[in-house]
Amino acid sequence: MSGLLRGIARVRAAPVLRGSAITQRANIATRPAKDKFGPVETAIGLTVFSLTILGPSGYILANLESYKKKEADE
Repeated sequence: MSGLLRGIARVRAAPVLRGSAITQRANIATRPAKDKFGPVETAIGLTVFSLTILGPSGYILANLESYKKKEADE
């Protein structure tokens, strides 16, 4: 088993030991956006993000009693 673990560690460490053969570059824009976002687009974006994040947890909290009842029935 220890031989298998050493083999896995060797495979994972191999790119580090070879050096920086692959150079990664981030795509960073240094200029401002071509088109500015207006207040309507900003409001829509914030609404979608907040519903995406808070929606499922709000649904679970709103139906918490029914979850408790299902657990007690089983």
